[in-house]
Amino acid sequence: MLDYFAIFTKGGALLWTLQFTAALKHSPIDALNALVRGCLLEERASDAAFTYQPKTGAAQSLKWTFHNGLGLVFVAAYQRTLSLLYVDELLATVRDAFATEHYKPGGYDYSAFTRTFEATLKDCEARSDASRRAAAAPARAPAGAKGGQQRGGAGKSGGGAMAGAAQQSGDADDDADDAAAKPAAVGNGAGTPLGSSSSGDEDEGAANKSGGGFDISKLKAKSRKALGGPKGRSQVRRGTREEEEEKKRETASPDKKKKQNRHWNGGAGGGSADDLPRLDYSAATANGGASAGGAPPADAGASRMEDDEDDGAEWSDEEEDAAAGAGANGRGAGAAAAGPAKAKGVLGSFMSKLALRVAGSSALSREDLQPALEDMQRKLMERNVAEEIAVQVCESVAQSLVGQKLSSFTGVKTFVLRAFEDSLSGILNKRAVDVLHDVQRQRAKGRPYVVVFCGVNGVGKSTNLAKIAYWLGQHGLKVQLAACDTFRAGAVEQLKTHAMRLGVPLYERGYEKDPAKVAAEAIRVAERDGRDVVLVDTAGRMQDNEPLMRALSSLIHVNSPNLVLFVGEALVGNDAVDQLVKFNRALHDLAPSTATRGHMIDGIVLTKFDTIDDKVGAALSMVYASGAPVMFVGCGQTYVDLKKLNVKSVVRSLLS
Repeated sequence: MLDYFAIFTKGGALLWTLQFTAALKHSPIDALNALVRGCLLEERASDAAFTYQPKTGAAQSLKWTFHNGLGLVFVAAYQRTLSLLYVDELLATVRDAFATEHYKPGGYDYSAFTRTFEATLKDCEARSDASRRAAAAPARAPAGAKGGQQRGGAGKSGGGAMAGAAQQSGDADDDADDAAAKPAAVGNGAGTPLGSSSSGDEDEGAANKSGGGFDISKLKAKSRKALGGPKGRSQVRRGTREEEEEKKRETASPDKKKKQNRHWNGGAGGGSADDLPRLDYSAATANGGASAGGAPPADAGASRMEDDEDDGAEWSDEEEDAAAGAGANGRGAGAAAAGPAKAKGVLGSFMSKLALRVAGSSALSREDLQPALEDMQRKLMERNVAEEIAVQVCESVAQSLVGQKLSSFTGVKTFVLRAFEDSLSGILNKRAVDVLHDVQRQRAKGRPYVVVFCGVNGVGKSTNLAKIAYWLGQHGLKVQLAACDTFRAGAVEQLKTHAMRLGVPLYERGYEKDPAKVAAEAIRVAERDGRDVVLVDTAGRMQDNEPLMRALSSLIHVNSPNLVLFVGEALVGNDAVDQLVKFNRALHDLAPSTATRGHMIDGIVLTKFDTIDDKVGAALSMVYASGAPVMFVGCGQTYVDLKKLNVKSVVRSLLS
């Protein structure tokens, strides 16, 4: 049974609602607001259902559908423990009936719709009950037939000996017939040499009949006979010579391009040619000690975190045409001068297919969008977006486009491109934590601001911790490092080097200590010394290692950090979703008490972003899987190579 049904606009105006039970311990408006905040605004409209857990009472499942032409949302809510098979049919039927017969632009009085809804609900429930009874009726018929077979089984067992004898006799006759027919089949074969394969089969059959095992020596002899003759050896030699000649031609090819030095100008990673001298660690100093890269960080300059995002990343009209492809009115002199008439890029094929289907129609349908959505899904996966994330994003965009009315075909390419751009920007533009502001608030309370870094092995947690420490130091904050990686060999020495170069204190107790206790002691020392920020380094661990994940949950429970950052590589694809989901689940489920459950990952540090070119899909996968924003982006090897995520640049790389 439904709890309630609601109709509201995408602007947030509630048009009509009907509640079926008075036992609800929460307001339906709270559940609708949770649906909007946690699902619709997060571009998760492709989800099958949304679960709302009120503070008191049972959890509810909310299902919804859209009418994009009118901008309406239809929501049905029921108890999560129930299985109502008619909800999808009810939503579709109510949507069509309300849009065609009752909706009035600007109107808010739809009391007359209640009678229509109740009749529709009654019909859907009746059809669901009838289909359930029809599905259960055939299931009872085989049971009776099976009983008949069981009753007839006694007679069969009574004459079992006779039937068994007859069956053995029949099998013997069949074997005799097969033996007689087999030589005839071999003799009449069109391409079978007499005396070759047949004799081998007879030998093998004789060996099997005699009770011996399979003679592998005969198989080796056949193999040597197949390749040992003059013809076989000549074929092998000829194949070898051809391979050698092909390798020589490839080596002597004059137009083979040599590997060029990579330049980080533009693109998703940023950087410039001025970075090359700072990355050259080959020259030694005059004293023969530290290399040129070992200069004090005071000479490294300002952190790139202070760089503003490139506002020039806005789509221009020419770039939109190139990305979206030429439409019905877009094939002009510019398209002819560009070379082939076929539009380039996935969105070019997207729009070419869309142009063939939508021309002359008043609204987009799912059939119009399906070929283009498949192309877009493949393009996102090529950009290193996890497969399941690419499917869900394309499904969400499809639901927002189906039913949209188009006055003409002229603006379709920009319309579709903006739909994908808005969807991806909405996913990536999460509200990030203002670390500097929160540090000041925590300092006013007389306590240090604690940040815990976690992640899998080898992603760069310690290096990016040092970059963040350098950035905080440039804002006049007193930072302390805590070496809580007491497992990996050399982890403490690595942090010692960073602390020495940065000029910040390091609290460490060596190896094989409890990380939770080391972090607690470091926080007490920082509070005593008047430090503003404590950066806690932890050991890398795989997401499936439950003992290590339990230790991380214990560290967070004991110390209650202000910020938990997940450090992940920009090189991962499908594994990014698995890592974040399991880290979040471990932090929630493996905590030693319920006091800190719910304090999961607050932000993401995306490392090695300068090595991926346009394969920026890991950022989208991580944000979509965890709901946490990308707060820092590592884009180089020095302390200043830390940036904010340029959402416009990432979206542009995904769509170009």
